[in-house]
Amino acid sequence: MELRHLRCFLAVAEELHFARAAERLHIDQSPLSRTIKELEEELGAPLFARTTRSTRLTRAGKLFLEHVPRVFAALEQARASVRAAASGYQGQLRVALSDGITPARLSALMALCRQEDPEVAIRFEEVPLAQQIKGLHEDLYDVGFAQSAEVGDGILAEPAWHDPLWLAIPARHPLLAHARVPLEELRHYPLVMGDASLYEGYNSQIERLLRAEDVEPLVSDRVLSFNLMMALVSAGFALALVGASQLAATREPGIVGRPLAGRAPTLTTYLLRREADASEALTRFIDRVTSLALEGEYGAADEPLVLEMEHES
Repeated sequence: MELRHLRCFLAVAEELHFARAAERLHIDQSPLSRTIKELEEELGAPLFARTTRSTRLTRAGKLFLEHVPRVFAALEQARASVRAAASGYQGQLRVALSDGITPARLSALMALCRQEDPEVAIRFEEVPLAQQIKGLHEDLYDVGFAQSAEVGDGILAEPAWHDPLWLAIPARHPLLAHARVPLEELRHYPLVMGDASLYEGYNSQIERLLRAEDVEPLVSDRVLSFNLMMALVSAGFALALVGASQLAATREPGIVGRPLAGRAPTLTTYLLRREADASEALTRFIDRVTSLALEGEYGAADEPLVLEMEHES
């Protein structure tokens, strides 16, 4: 079995169409079909069921598809390790990010890593939470950040930082009459939230907060990116519940940030890792996350930024 067999299989499995897969691979359909046949003969099972109208994965094909992407992920990591070594690094950490984790949250941490551990290369990959958990189990990642502690057995979820939860409001909106917005007001206005597949932890925290206050929001949109979320708020289509640091970092005009009334809710970001013993580099990385959180690098320092933006609106 060669890598070309796996590349061809993956293309057909994702396209479910031999002609489109051949076009994607820049080869003719005939050699593609031969390559798939060679692979099926080696595995001893058909991977695709083809008719004149459709192509679908067989049960064996679906099982094979669960493993093939890991081969390419491992290969890319091997390449990255060699490149890191060639550049003078002595090791690397593979960090997965989920739930649209705020870049501002990582900048202080990365600066400290670069200062204190310059010989360790850090590679980031943005993935859905389910893929992050799977990748941690399969040793594709050393550590991850997400906004969910519901990670199952074998994975540790430790609070990394807490971000005050604020309401992003379009300029000249009626809710700006409140210095602190009561959550029950969200019953009356559309709310934009993250797509369920990409913002699982974020959505869970927001929905848990709203349920506790017996608030049923009018969710108008679920978006794939924080930038689009802020664009919809700026255009006046909806409100959004976001971390204060995220709100401070937005470049969209016409958005005003307001804290929520009552107890001060927060968004919690968790550091995820396997229960197995951590490497020395990972242990130092975790210690930096803990020390920055204890020093108050996150949280209170974000608030003036949001307030400054509010005055400019």
